[in-house]
Amino acid sequence: MSKNVRVRFAPSPTGPLHIGGLRTALFNYLFAKKHGGDFVLRIEDTDQNRYVEGAENYIVDALNWCNIPFDEGPGKNEKFGPYRQSERKHLYKQYADQLIAEGKAYYAFDTAEALDTERKNHESECKTFMYNWHNREKGRLVNSLVLTSEETLAKINAGENYVVRFKSPQDETLHLKDIIRGDIKIDTNVLDDKILFKSDGMPTYHLANIVDDHLMEITHVIRGEEWLPSLALHKLLYNAFGWEAPEFAHLPLILKPTGKGKLSKRDGDKLGFPVFPLEYTATDGTVSRGYKEDGYFPEAVVNFLAFLGWNPGTEQELFSLENLISEFDLERVNKAGARFDPDKTKWFNHQYMQQQLDLDLAKKFKATRPELTEIDVNYIALVVGLIKERATFVQDFWDLSHYFFSAPTSYDDKASKKALKEGTAELMQKTIEIITTTKEFTIQNLQTNLKSWITDNEIGFGKVMMPLRLALVGALQGPDVFEIMFMIGKNETVKRIDDLIKSI
Repeated sequence: MSKNVRVRFAPSPTGPLHIGGLRTALFNYLFAKKHGGDFVLRIEDTDQNRYVEGAENYIVDALNWCNIPFDEGPGKNEKFGPYRQSERKHLYKQYADQLIAEGKAYYAFDTAEALDTERKNHESECKTFMYNWHNREKGRLVNSLVLTSEETLAKINAGENYVVRFKSPQDETLHLKDIIRGDIKIDTNVLDDKILFKSDGMPTYHLANIVDDHLMEITHVIRGEEWLPSLALHKLLYNAFGWEAPEFAHLPLILKPTGKGKLSKRDGDKLGFPVFPLEYTATDGTVSRGYKEDGYFPEAVVNFLAFLGWNPGTEQELFSLENLISEFDLERVNKAGARFDPDKTKWFNHQYMQQQLDLDLAKKFKATRPELTEIDVNYIALVVGLIKERATFVQDFWDLSHYFFSAPTSYDDKASKKALKEGTAELMQKTIEIITTTKEFTIQNLQTNLKSWITDNEIGFGKVMMPLRLALVGALQGPDVFEIMFMIGKNETVKRIDDLIKSI
């Protein structure tokens, strides 16, 4: 690409960042890094009625947790600042005035009541009301296209409420190009004259978005599918200003697990999975779950988000961030919606669990359990190495490994019925003798001595190994029994077998 690639992620600070928004940020980041470009964060807070305190910090924290920090934005490399639209509102009026002066926009003074009447009149005739070429100069609507310049100025000076509307062209075919969706044709006759500016001095999203993207030299606009209907207006605005438009790419929706409809917080609440990257506490005290607090690794979140709409064209599913940057291509992003699969997200986390260093996992595990405060983290790391293959989250570790740290205080009923038979006590007493007389207490020696005794005496392996496991664990679960014995040591092993014998 000849120009320096510049993309932007432009969320509204109206609450927590949905994973759909996080995926948009990720795809922007991957595209920028793939082409050696800049990833810009812009906060689109023109709608102050919906502004939520702390939401901007949440967005920044979420990006940082996922290791996709912005290069340029509020408080960072402010080359084209400020980066909050509320701090840029002084910029927009001149552009609205420019369009009016050039006859490409106009003042409209219609009240909400008058527009509602027009809408109802159209509905009574089974028509849809649109404010555009077919009625803007017919006299029923009040705007500067039908008023004289003196009348228009008088209304403004009198403090009448107005909006500035874009004058969409008539009888034209607009040719649009989307990197993901290809060529699109739009008949301009079906476009309404969107509001660009309000009398309160604030622009609408459409004007602010175009002006900011131009002034910030954005080369590619990568955003959600919900903005696709606005593409025609945005391209017309670029044409009206005589500016070169960026390239556009509209990402597919993230769908519910059923595949029908857009994924929502309600789906997560109902099916038991988060839809936000970080835990979020609303102003009313309601707490929404986050992937971070639920125990997901940021690498796993990034990996599964990348696959919601993008396909590498191979069977490979595990991609580091560096791999994703190298392989990412907007032309391999699908048009169709991407179904969210909660089980697949867990699969990704399990895969990344196996890649973590045992010592790092042990430190996280130790921090979650007061029972482990006095236990050497290196011992915990050895335990983690034995059980992490069966874990999806660090919080799974305790259920999988508690018997490495304390003896069972009870025995699973179902397991007891299966493992404890007539003669079990005698077999376990003999097991104690073999363990006690094993000089070098190693996994190999324990295995050799016990298995030799079982084989030589033609005893069924289950008659010994099941009650032995029950004694050590309290249930018929866990890794190899010889590894467990080695880890807890000879004295503890003998004590646990003796406790089982006494319980029979």
